[in-house]
Amino acid sequence: MKICPTEAIRINDGRAFIMEDRCIDCGKCHAACPVDAIYIKQDDFKKVHEFPHSVALLPAVFLGQFPDDIRVSRIYAALKDLGFRHVFEVESAAGIYVDIKHRYAHENVDKEPLISSFCPAIVRLIQIKYPSLVDNIIPVKAPLDISAMYVLKMLTEERGVPREEIGLFYVTPCAAKIAAVKAPVGEKRSVIDGVINMDALFNKVYRKIKEQGKGYAFTALKTPQLSADAILSTLTNGERRICLAKRSYAIDGIENVMDFLDKLENDEVEGVEFLELRACDQSCAGALLSCENRFLCGERMYARARKAAERERNGEMARDREMDVYKDYLIENSQVEPVQPRSMLTLDKDLAKAYKKLEKINKLKMYLPQVDCGMCGAPTCEAFATDVVCRQVGMTKCVFYQRHLERLNDITRQECLAAMNSVWGSDPIADSEPPDVK
Repeated sequence: MKICPTEAIRINDGRAFIMEDRCIDCGKCHAACPVDAIYIKQDDFKKVHEFPHSVALLPAVFLGQFPDDIRVSRIYAALKDLGFRHVFEVESAAGIYVDIKHRYAHENVDKEPLISSFCPAIVRLIQIKYPSLVDNIIPVKAPLDISAMYVLKMLTEERGVPREEIGLFYVTPCAAKIAAVKAPVGEKRSVIDGVINMDALFNKVYRKIKEQGKGYAFTALKTPQLSADAILSTLTNGERRICLAKRSYAIDGIENVMDFLDKLENDEVEGVEFLELRACDQSCAGALLSCENRFLCGERMYARARKAAERERNGEMARDREMDVYKDYLIENSQVEPVQPRSMLTLDKDLAKAYKKLEKINKLKMYLPQVDCGMCGAPTCEAFATDVVCRQVGMTKCVFYQRHLERLNDITRQECLAAMNSVWGSDPIADSEPPDVK
């Protein structure tokens, strides 16, 4: 409850409940839950076998999960053995994605600072907590969606594969990108047919490689390499290092992002042209569904980028430049609807009534202790005051207010206990002997 950046969790009857209108799918609660009560859904892996041309859309960080002695071609081959007909890294669209952003920046100089839409958790955070900044979000599709469009175009036009035989499956490193596929912002629906959690697929691939052994003679899939810029685009500073802005920032970690956005919204920061904001520490390398240490994963990706840069110097064309054949088509279809604010709390549809409720909340806050103990089932005293005014809970849930009522003889100890039990469930030590602390 306390870890949620948008105060989307409440405790009731001993259980945590997520308020969907406040949730941004950042996954902080999943990482913090001590009993693993929160889990991240994915599509059934059997769905992969339903399509003659199933495509694994991989993030570059997936390859960074494996030890250095496992080659990329070996990972591609294991994915083929698991049922994928094609493998495509989504960062292949990084070059086109950058070109689209630069074009948008050139046409919208009045909207600075422009904010990258790469991280869906950040987009949702701004929609909910910083609605005044939604116009600064660049309304273009992420590299994932651009890559998906390219794969569809390539398979249907160049190879004549019917659309109904193609299954696009994104290997997601985080919960927010699942939400971005299932309920995309600025689009009606995604072209992607399913999502697979990265940690689940990593276990399948690693097990397959271990079962085959080092001496296994595999038929390697074609593994065209990405450019160095594309490989590093998902890490912190990945976008910023190739942007044209004179003054820009790359900020990772949702707490750090919120701290900076607070300053930006209060006009404490000026002259910034571009912001690369990522919810996870070390960006996608530290994503929720990552199996490897984020720094080790980042180190492997930098090593891979150095090799890619050497190949580029030798004249080899990277895979992301192969997409230029459809560049005009991809750019033309990359725009999405402008991002709209998403209120996490509507006090009332009637503006006058909403203003009166806001006054009540501010007044009630003056009577609360402001210690944010969380015993009421809300993360802060301000959140509790809002819940009370919106008639979601009663004042007796506050332990400090209970003591006040006890002094006035307006409430009994039994009623206090009942109020706490309604928040935290039945008293786990009520029927046990007190501990010997002598």
